[in-house]
Amino acid sequence: MIEKKVNVLVFPAGSEIGLEIRNSLKYNLHVELFGASGKPDHAKFVYDEGHYAEGDFYIDQPDFISRFNDLLEKFSIDVVFPTHDTIVLFLAEHRDKFKAKILTSSYDATLIARRKTLTYSFFKDYDFCPKVFDSPFEQASFPVFLKPDIGQGSKGTFLVHDKIELLDRIEENSELVACEYLPGDEFSVDCFSNRKHELLFVGPRIRSRVQIGISFNTSTVPLNEEINYIAESLNDKLKLRGAWFFQVKIDRNGKLKLMEFAVRQASTMGLYRQAGVNFALLSVFDAMDIDVKILKNNYSIELDRCLHNAYKIGLHYERVYIDFDDTIIVNGKVNPVAIQYLFQCKSYNVQVHLLTKHIYDLDESLNRFCLSKTLFDSIILLKSDQDKAKFINPLNAIFIDNYFFDREKVSKELGIPVFDVDAIESLLR
Repeated sequence: MIEKKVNVLVFPAGSEIGLEIRNSLKYNLHVELFGASGKPDHAKFVYDEGHYAEGDFYIDQPDFISRFNDLLEKFSIDVVFPTHDTIVLFLAEHRDKFKAKILTSSYDATLIARRKTLTYSFFKDYDFCPKVFDSPFEQASFPVFLKPDIGQGSKGTFLVHDKIELLDRIEENSELVACEYLPGDEFSVDCFSNRKHELLFVGPRIRSRVQIGISFNTSTVPLNEEINYIAESLNDKLKLRGAWFFQVKIDRNGKLKLMEFAVRQASTMGLYRQAGVNFALLSVFDAMDIDVKILKNNYSIELDRCLHNAYKIGLHYERVYIDFDDTIIVNGKVNPVAIQYLFQCKSYNVQVHLLTKHIYDLDESLNRFCLSKTLFDSIILLKSDQDKAKFINPLNAIFIDNYFFDREKVSKELGIPVFDVDAIESLLR
């Protein structure tokens, strides 16, 4: 096994793919996680300052390799997870120049994956390869689907219904590839191959709701012979390694056709991660020449995603005064966000003082909700007519309470920040 922690760099770190890799690795005891991005992105909200770098890290800069190597040395990075297809290709091409392992397949495989024309040419003799129409498009069967030769996320794609429209689009962008239209359901297939190029896992999922090229709703579906054959063909022909995936769609005759594949992690691989298949961790162990096994739970699972907020507050505080009723306990249940915040305070040595007018036996109530008194540095139990503001030390303090008039009084008299229950999430790191 691994004798010391593996220092892993996710780059770029703030994409949906990068965030999925972070979520896959952040609790693992064998991994020390770092992030880097070429421009400001969401990563700065989720990485600690000492584990994150943001700068002019662009692969088209002549000094990129030397500057990136400086970063790898600064963080003592062992392996790099590239999360963008163009960056995957560049790092794979120049992998011998970097002072860390690059987690992706061979340069040839990444190059074929990056260009649709190369993908379709390479697999033209396979029945899962879609029909591709070349100029002068005499054999085209309309409607025809146009997609960029180099592209991702459904950007720059068009469905054209006649030859005039097709020629107009091609004239505007000669890099468009004309393919047969696939009207049926669309599936992504998450795969993992080890360093011996053995295909260890194939997991299909239906892309039920797709926006900006990302599956916002997806569910596992059973693996069938047709999908498995495509996966084995890609793996055998390209000698793939690590996490990779491909996308297929059903044609007019009910057959699956290959749309594209990528030799990197997919952002929605989190679906199978929740069933036990951690693609990022498998890739790290495989990169360290450790034999891995797949342990998957056998149940169906559905993933639905939405926008998620994260906050950075320009606020220093050393103590928190927090209410109990309708704040820590809401509608007769423990408020999980409040509890998460209390444990965060304990981890960062922020004092927590319970300030409450609870009318029942407080010890009994804490026990009923499985809450330990040791969560709090002090417990201040007030009578109904007592003023909470008088029991607060305002030095570097904040106040959390659901009751507006208590917050208003504390704010006016003590001049400290006050938070309603819904704003606790802004205090989470």
